[in-house]
Amino acid sequence: MELLNSFGIDIGYVIIGMACIILILFILVIISMVKIHSMCVRYDEFMEGEDGKNLEKALLDKFEAIDMLKNNVSDINIQIKEINRILATTYKKIALVKYDAFQEIGGKLSFVLVMLTSENNGFILNSMHSSREGCYTYAKEVINGETFVTLSEEEQQALNEAKQDIGLSKMKDRVEE
Repeated sequence: MELLNSFGIDIGYVIIGMACIILILFILVIISMVKIHSMCVRYDEFMEGEDGKNLEKALLDKFEAIDMLKNNVSDINIQIKEINRILATTYKKIALVKYDAFQEIGGKLSFVLVMLTSENNGFILNSMHSSREGCYTYAKEVINGETFVTLSEEEQQALNEAKQDIGLSKMKDRVEE
């Protein structure tokens, strides 16, 4: 007390000042408690989610779905590789040339069909139609775009179209003839 008196400060003012500071701090604590309570209420609502489903379960379900999708993508990639391997040996290049084999009356009933893989391996199927003698069909092997037998003009034309991969677009026009 003597210390306060030596400075000329009345103890009553100090007590009133301390009471005001304590009152202000008490009000701040109440405000903080109200804010914390409202934040806790919002947090609980956030964690409950729809129909009482909590956020943790929802997140775990999503992670499980992502893991399942990763496995599906892995399986799909394996299947795509297998499909690509199989497609390498399928016939992709096709050409059809219709012609009149014996210049007879009766139209273009003879045809040459060429089917090649992407590596130009495949076959030539030549079907020659005659109204008098019937129909003759010949098959010739194609390896790397080449044959080991002599080709007719129509067979060579169909082989060239198939190797250039233009046979399908022309085939539609020729079939309609």
